[in-house]
Amino acid sequence: MRRLAGKTALITGAARGIGCHFAQTYASEGARVAIADIDIERARRVATDIGDAAIAIEMDVTSQDSIDAAVAATVNAFDGIDILINNAAVFTAAPIADITRADYQQLFEINVAGTLFTMQAVARHMIDRGKGGKIINMASQAGRRGEPLVAVYCATKAAVISLTQSAGLNLIGHGINVNAIAPGVVDGEHWDGVDAFFAKYENKAPGQKKREVGANVPFGRMGRPDDLAGMAVFLASDEADYIVAQTYNVDGGQWMS
Repeated sequence: MRRLAGKTALITGAARGIGCHFAQTYASEGARVAIADIDIERARRVATDIGDAAIAIEMDVTSQDSIDAAVAATVNAFDGIDILINNAAVFTAAPIADITRADYQQLFEINVAGTLFTMQAVARHMIDRGKGGKIINMASQAGRRGEPLVAVYCATKAAVISLTQSAGLNLIGHGINVNAIAPGVVDGEHWDGVDAFFAKYENKAPGQKKREVGANVPFGRMGRPDDLAGMAVFLASDEADYIVAQTYNVDGGQWMS
């Protein structure tokens, strides 16, 4: 039997990358999925590729009205939400002397407030529905430590880990398990942007930083979205019912905790 049969998942930032792969994996495990993304055209293409088990929803996690509308649209389409993955996030890098208030505000608004208030909106629905649920927040190994050029992003992901712990303890009384996944370096189109930051600030050739970080992973390569999918399915399944407020490293051995 497929492990998520009969479940409905709302996945933010699901039009590309890790979120897209999670949506495809969840559908293959029997779930219905709402592809929520600010890029609605790309979300529609993903939903079309998945088929009848998926819908596309335009969602901006910096807008409470948009969050509430996305939750309502998912509930209306699928008669409830059993699983939330808070995946939407952005990245930036700069030395401390060059950090701008605009970058700081954007990262905290999307990565932290977006996670918190989407989690809140879905948790309210789950509490009212009375059937519990699973919430999975996407943290990062960056939230486990500081990095010289990545202070703001690291701080946002540390906040996600902390929010996961507090929300997990608060919501388990309603039968809602809140946990997180902390990936390491994951290959994908977003790494073109990450690589460009390091090329600028570390005077590296394009592609050099990506090669270096891949070589430094104990497993021997950068991660891929499918390396994370098993944990995402597990934490959403009944097998994870006794797991509360934890953040799991899925990083090829880069961080031990």
